[in-house]
Amino acid sequence: MDIDRNGSVTSPRGFQAAATACGLKASGQLDLALVVSQGESQAAGVFTRNQVAAAPVLISKRTLQGHAHHIRAVVINAGVANACTGAAGLEAARSTQQAAARLLGCAAEQVLVLSTGIIGLPLDMAKMRAGLQRAVPALSSTAGPHAARAIMTTDTRPKHAALQAQLPGGTVTLGGMAKGSGMIHPDMATMLAVLTTDAALPHEHLQAILGDAVERSFNRISVDGDTSTNDAVLLLASGASGVAVDTVQAQEAFSAALERLCLHLARELVRDGEGASKFISITVCGARAEAEAVRIGRTIATSPLVKTAIAGGDPNWGRILAAAGRAGVPLDPARLALWVGIGENADLQLVAAGEPLPYDPAQAGARFAAAEIAIRLELGLGSAQASVWTCDMTHDYITINAEYHT
Repeated sequence: MDIDRNGSVTSPRGFQAAATACGLKASGQLDLALVVSQGESQAAGVFTRNQVAAAPVLISKRTLQGHAHHIRAVVINAGVANACTGAAGLEAARSTQQAAARLLGCAAEQVLVLSTGIIGLPLDMAKMRAGLQRAVPALSSTAGPHAARAIMTTDTRPKHAALQAQLPGGTVTLGGMAKGSGMIHPDMATMLAVLTTDAALPHEHLQAILGDAVERSFNRISVDGDTSTNDAVLLLASGASGVAVDTVQAQEAFSAALERLCLHLARELVRDGEGASKFISITVCGARAEAEAVRIGRTIATSPLVKTAIAGGDPNWGRILAAAGRAGVPLDPARLALWVGIGENADLQLVAAGEPLPYDPAQAGARFAAAEIAIRLELGLGSAQASVWTCDMTHDYITINAEYHT
């Protein structure tokens, strides 16, 4: 199951995409993407838990509740989040469904909508309708990478990929695209992802498998600790391969493939975090339960003191233990052990039994200064473990977000 970095949402059979500039971004860049299933697809979705949810989140959740068995399209716009826009925002999301449906010859309830961009701005439906009129005739099975570019906001590069999985009944393909650079934190993270597959499986199984994959990928990353109003991950299954996911063995293989794709895209979001210069893997092991390991890992990942120390290449490892101690998980400081390293290999032990070990400061400094850093914290309490991924916090993060609206 090697990741194809050139693959996209249109790599699986039965899908087309298009991208256009409809004027929502002042820069004139691509800002409207359309992903279309050539037949009816089974669909599933996972959405933000932020109580201030955007209109497209509310409308797409409602649409999936009654029509997940025959979804035809996803419309995604960038530049305007259509969040905190009240009744007008809900009407704009519904109007987007209707406009796309008329052009595609399907029902409005077969169209899902997503938005990303500045919160509080109204969605210009004249621009959206004009953009859709250009996008539909341009639908193509090779336009997936263009769609991934069209959904970007502060991202510096598009994120898209695909992979193939061998199931008992044959080979299936999974593809996807994601956007997000800031306002990224577990419980979904201004993050959007659209995933596709040509495997055949019912909505109920699709929803459960997606939920598990998201929990171990998109919900394990953090850039800045902020959970967006618009977060969403959608998965569409066209069934065009003719390969059914209808046995336990097939479900396990498909689940592993989906989790691998989601994890790749999630890690790409972290690598492109706003102002980020370093990619950080944090593994918490020796926990009583996986949930406790996740909670400690997230606390470390969102600590401004940890993130800024790493940004400066400062081996101030005490900040890591301090963050773990305030995670709200009972632990024994005398059992803590800490390793750091470069890449995925945390090979230099700094702490044992809660006390510092003698180490070469230059070696420690080199690891904290690396572009990719591994941190492993042993709690000594059990056998559960979990990994989370984050980035450092630099001066550029402040600059990007201080000037985002200008």
